[in-house]
Amino acid sequence: MRSITKPVLSDADITRLIRQGLGDNAVVTGHEEFTDGFFNAAHAVLLDDGREVVLKVAPEQGLTMLTYEVDLMHTEIEFFERAAAAGVPLPTMWHADADGGIIIMSRLRGVSFEQAKQTMAAEHVLAIRRELGRIAAHSTTVTGARFGYPRRDGRTRSASWRESFLCFIDDILADATATDRPLPRPAAQIRELVLRHAPLLDAVTVPALVHYDLWDGNVFVLPDGDGWRVEGIIDGERAFYGDPLAELVSLASFAPEDQAAAAVDGFLGRALHPGEEIRLAMYRAYLWLILVAETAVRGYPEKENADLLAWSSERLANDLDALASA
Repeated sequence: MRSITKPVLSDADITRLIRQGLGDNAVVTGHEEFTDGFFNAAHAVLLDDGREVVLKVAPEQGLTMLTYEVDLMHTEIEFFERAAAAGVPLPTMWHADADGGIIIMSRLRGVSFEQAKQTMAAEHVLAIRRELGRIAAHSTTVTGARFGYPRRDGRTRSASWRESFLCFIDDILADATATDRPLPRPAAQIRELVLRHAPLLDAVTVPALVHYDLWDGNVFVLPDGDGWRVEGIIDGERAFYGDPLAELVSLASFAPEDQAAAAVDGFLGRALHPGEEIRLAMYRAYLWLILVAETAVRGYPEKENADLLAWSSERLANDLDALASA
């Protein structure tokens, strides 16, 4: 989907950036923009030696963005480097420049799970949900020195998950109110609901690497015998160090009940405890707040923007109601 954060790249831009990253001998013979992403520009690029790579370019400096979105290219690079070192299936990163806002990586050969599931047998969809849960659980074994976003200015970084997550909430509420986003409850009341349950966050003592955006479009799958397997995951720019349970927001929140249960089983191997359910409701509410706030700054087409606002606002209201009654 088109958004104002995506740089528009000419043929000359792509040739220059590819040579900048891969050397002067890299010759571009073709390219095509991916349209599924919402933040960075991403192009599939074919080289004359047969290599197929993906060029990812961050938004231009000076654009109005959400507070957490500062330095997201650095965040994605850190996620790729650390998760890949732990054996998480990812594209190979051939070049990374956080300051220049550029990543060049190998192109995965499969298709997105979002696309593939439309024709997959039900048992194969459940198997992918479980496998993805296991992959995400393995990814969260990567740990950091402090909680929070790994942005270089240190904002939200702390020794306490409670402190860092409350900073997340404060920042996104400030973004939403500064742009007059309609919220189902006043911002102060939303913060109070999170604060009421904040002691539950103290159960998290180790900063785990959380992708936080493992929706089906960021998962690529391949046929495997009579079934399918996960080839790799992409788009780690929303990553942070925090509660591993936050990974279940994207793994389970968008799937039917049986598929969500399969993802939870792959991730935890058990059902959620009541306190974990409340923590997960807080993490879902944070994502819905991000999506609400995005509608003020991304410049999405009018209808898509209105649909996103309505969709995310309804889910935010539901999770705030759950927190109020817990």
